[in-house]
Amino acid sequence: MSTPLYSIPGSPAPAAAPPPAPPDPIGAARTVNEVLAGSRIEAVMDELDRDLVGLAPVKSRIRDIAALLVVDKLRANLGLVPAGRTPAPSLHMCFTGNPGTGKTTVALRIAQILHRLGYVRQGHVVSVTRDDLVGQYIGHTAPKTREVLKKAMGGVLFIDEAYYLYRPENERDYGQEAIEILLQAMENHRDDLVVILAGYKERMDTFFRSNPGMNSRIAHHIDFPDYTPDELLQIAERMLAGRQYRFGEGARAAFAQYLGRRTRQPHFANARSVRNALDRARLRAASRLFADRDRVLTEAELTTILPADILASRVFAAAAP
Repeated sequence: MSTPLYSIPGSPAPAAAPPPAPPDPIGAARTVNEVLAGSRIEAVMDELDRDLVGLAPVKSRIRDIAALLVVDKLRANLGLVPAGRTPAPSLHMCFTGNPGTGKTTVALRIAQILHRLGYVRQGHVVSVTRDDLVGQYIGHTAPKTREVLKKAMGGVLFIDEAYYLYRPENERDYGQEAIEILLQAMENHRDDLVVILAGYKERMDTFFRSNPGMNSRIAHHIDFPDYTPDELLQIAERMLAGRQYRFGEGARAAFAQYLGRRTRQPHFANARSVRNALDRARLRAASRLFADRDRVLTEAELTTILPADILASRVFAAAAP
């Protein structure tokens, strides 16, 4: 075959046209089941139910939000968007509750749901506090806040203890500047960014009263209840199992006693305090086994927490007469 006149010998062949993008199963959906099958968000909600103990009202609210987003997708597919309105709904949220109640974990699951439904591009979570947003001198806050927002675009920005952004008692505080930049981003980029504010309920209520612009942009307020004693015990057993440990005879009852005392003390942080207590119990168990250096240790001994490992806690010593 002769070489075409327009072909240059030794030149690479022209690149083939990229294949057409596959059809969007969610964009063509007409039923709830079609959206669920295309997005696979039910798997995320099932993980939420399976991985988190308790939190029934939180899980119910997340399912309600997911249902709203699915129905909104079906409405958008039929062109049912109000005139003059952006099709992107406001999805910014506020999580209130005590520490250790699963707020960060739920934020991760929400990011997955939003990503799978196409409300955000990536579905990652950027978790920050005041120190990541607010500078210490003039001209420092704006670039810090904008850099955080740049990292969070396409996903979820989770701001823990968000009320610390506002400090009216300090005239030289730059938190208000960060709030104003956040407000602008929450409004202008709500099709590609979801902001979740988190903290104690009373303090968040005060924060919103002082910042009505922020309050008006929050579509969903979700309160995270404290775990019950039985739920805390379930959490403890799951944590131990995840590290291939278990409670020995009498140890579960001893840990229930520990929780009964610890929950009445200051700074109790629900699942976080449970994890810390189990870490200290493992330290005591390791010291107990380490003391007998010549004995061959069995698998049961290496994986069992005994009552003594728990009862040695200062919580019991503090209660002694």
